[in-house]
Amino acid sequence: MSYTGPDFDPPPSRRFRRGPLTVALAALVPGALLGWAVYAAVGGSGDDGGDASTSAEASASASSPAPSSADASPPDGPDESDGKKPSTSPGSASASSSPSASAPAGTGPLKGKVVVIDPGHNPGNFRHTAEINRQVDIGTNSKECDTTGTSTNDGFSEAKFTLDVAHRMRALLEAQGATVKLTQDDDRPFGPCIDERARIGNKAKADAVVSIHADGSGTGNRGFHVILPGPVNSGAADTRAIVEPSRELGERIAGNFVRATGNGPSNYVGGGTGLVTRKDLGGLNLSTVPKVFIECGNMRDSKDAALLTSGAWRQKAARGISEGIASFLRG
Repeated sequence: MSYTGPDFDPPPSRRFRRGPLTVALAALVPGALLGWAVYAAVGGSGDDGGDASTSAEASASASSPAPSSADASPPDGPDESDGKKPSTSPGSASASSSPSASAPAGTGPLKGKVVVIDPGHNPGNFRHTAEINRQVDIGTNSKECDTTGTSTNDGFSEAKFTLDVAHRMRALLEAQGATVKLTQDDDRPFGPCIDERARIGNKAKADAVVSIHADGSGTGNRGFHVILPGPVNSGAADTRAIVEPSRELGERIAGNFVRATGNGPSNYVGGGTGLVTRKDLGGLNLSTVPKVFIECGNMRDSKDAALLTSGAWRQKAARGISEGIASFLRG
């Protein structure tokens, strides 16, 4: 998602100062960021390069139909499938449709745990500009209901990217016994708005919520970053109880994302930690359960875009995020 629009005003321009999060992340995932640094030092670019080393986990989503939209990425083999379960068409659902529920949870280490995945934006948002421009209360102020999100220069949309990664994550987490809900599954005309997205996680009493995004920053800005809630107590927003568990969730996701993808943290925000704290995001401010955002890469940089449009790389990203969630839930 670009830094403009609801939930993404431009961050302050002051220099980021390394602090406790840097230490915490290093302590939590020893070797993960170091491993990335060594990888980069010996010439690894982080590009997918046809690497098929993760084909085993790709099979979880390979049996479902691939995206049929013109926004679909170039074919990468069997794991290009989006792993999507059948749903109603966008035009047949009302704007107040309920979130997509998972299949009944099976057995596994995450049995009894509830995970809400929030795929950023909705593929139909661009058809409903008046609706998504409506202001909603985020506690500290008001923002637009939602935006269309960003896209690569070749037109692969953030909305398609986030749904694809969400479907892959759902398959991986359900295989471990978790109950998984999506805030939207391209099963409604637009939205939900950022305040409703938060309410969906709250109502589900989720053990963890992750909002999936991809950034729309400038060329040369590369890498992922995880956004953590800062302490907010204003109006309808009170994040004080979720700040610490959300930070732990974010740290675990960051470490596992590095390990799964081989890609390093953002070179333009977060001071090299892959972690950024924000107090201006409605999706975080209104949450009462542990929640983070992840910007998986920058869609406007050609090197990051090559990864984001690769089905094989998206499977790695889904695995890294899912393993971070599982690690957090197991304690």
